[in-house]
This record gives sequence, structure tokens and C-alpha cells, in this order.
Amino acid sequence: MAELNYAKVYSSALAEAFPTSLHFGALYATPNNGRYRFTGGRTVELPTLEVGGRVDASRDAIESVTRNFENSWEEKVLSHQRCWSTLVHPKDIDETNLAASIANITAVYNSEQKFPEMDAYTVSKIYADWTAEGKAPILETVNSGNVLSIFDSLMQQMSEARVPATGRVLYVTPPVMTALKTVEGISRTLSVQSGTSSVSRTVTVLDGVSVVEVPSVLMKTKYDFSNGWRVATDAKQIHMLLIHPEAVVTPVSYQFARLDPPSAVTGGKYVYYEESFEDVFILKKKIDGIAFVVEP
Repeated sequence: MAELNYAKVYSSALAEAFPTSLHFGALYATPNNGRYRFTGGRTVELPTLEVGGRVDASRDAIESVTRNFENSWEEKVLSHQRCWSTLVHPKDIDETNLAASIANITAVYNSEQKFPEMDAYTVSKIYADWTAEGKAPILETVNSGNVLSIFDSLMQQMSEARVPATGRVLYVTPPVMTALKTVEGISRTLSVQSGTSSVSRTVTVLDGVSVVEVPSVLMKTKYDFSNGWRVATDAKQIHMLLIHPEAVVTPVSYQFARLDPPSAVTGGKYVYYEESFEDVFILKKKIDGIAFVVEP
């Protein structure tokens, strides 16, 4: 039986799934992911460009022309190296379609382990890098009485920093979503269609900003990734994350993914193993496109 390297098929399938399967999927669909380049198995370079400003023109002289931009590359090293493996009995796999069988095996693993872990790593890594750059979150217990004023404060802060209004995403915990649904004085538009009596109060857009609800357990400042993922004992609860996807880059490199056939060494069973480098980086020049609200 020919060896099947599933890395390319698997990587392509996951790339399709990231925006819809991850709570922070919008950050894995950031345009920045099409701009970096791998210079090694675990190193990426991000292009940075700076240009100078305009000057007064003259009708009576030819202005001297010099290079008015600086182009450089910001290097990032992926440090989050993860692997997963399992034995598979021949009776549990369709030998005529190994790729499909691997997809079936990994489907539950992805939904119950990998994707939640990636969500947890994404928010905690952004928070860690953001605070390491000297930024501080708003420390506030969010409720229906203050949720809109906090949101307005975050929006004003970003607008003053010239962060584009289009594309901003607000990630909130279920309690904050409840606060948004019960806040007094907010205007709502209800669509009543013939033949239905259902009314949806879920807030999906607030002042043009996409609102995404994330389970509280996946909105912590710190996690332990020694075996899968679990909330760290000293973690704090993140209530809100307002972010522009272009403030981060989320490279994923699948180095290896394969199902090996049964052998004496494996006790007559298939062995599946995958390994990847993946990480989340904030772009220092766009750090103002990130803001947190954390429980005091």
C-alpha cells in the first residue's frame, strides 16, 4: 500500500473550515495571511512599507526627486508547535478511501479539540502580545447599564487612532450578549414575515460592527496548553475584544499529516500522526486596532 501524505489535502480542507468553524474565524481570514512569506518551516516575514509626506510644488523649478518610501520585512517565528496521533484498527477504516476516512476520524478531533484550542490560543496570544507592548485593557464588569458606553469608548479610541471603521469585529461573551439584548434605549428593527411567529433578538451588527458571541471559557487571558487546552489558574475573564482583522496575522503551516499502514510495530493497526506550526502575531504598526475589556 502506498504511503499517503495527507498534509496538503488536510491543510486545504482546514483553510476552508477556519472562517466558519472557529469563533475567531475572521482573524484567520485576515488579508494579512496573503501577504506574508515563509522563509523556513517556522519563520514568516511580513512586508512593511513607510512613505513620506507631500511638499509644496514650484512652477519655476524642478524639485529634486529622491526615494520617498522605505520597504522592509518584519520577521516572526512560529513557536506554537502542536501534534496529535492515534491508532486506528483496520476494521474501523475504509481501505478504499483513506483520505475520506482520515477526514472522518479527524472531524470530531477538530471540532472538540483543535478548533477550541485554536480559539483559546488566538485570544490569549493576542492579549499577551498586546499587553507586552504596554497596552492596558479597560477593567470593568459589563452589564446592560454600561455596555454601550464601553463600546462607544472603544470605538472612539480606534477612530481617533485612524483605524478603519469598516471591518471591525466585536467579540463578546454570552453575558455581554445578554446585556446588549436587554439594554434600555437601544433601537431595534424587527422583521415580521407572514406565516412565522419567531423573533430573533441576537445582536449581529452594532453601529456597523460585526458582533460575534464566544463562550466565556474561550475568552480568557491565559491558558495551559501542556495537554490539549485548559484555563490557567491565574487567568482573567475577557468580556469584550474589539479588533480589526488587519491588526493581526495568523500563519499556519502543516508540516506533516499521514496515515501509515498496519505493521508488526503498530500491532496490526494504522497509525495517524499530524504536526503543525501555527501562531498568532499582532502587527505593531496596527496595534491600535485592538482593544480589550477584562473583568477587574
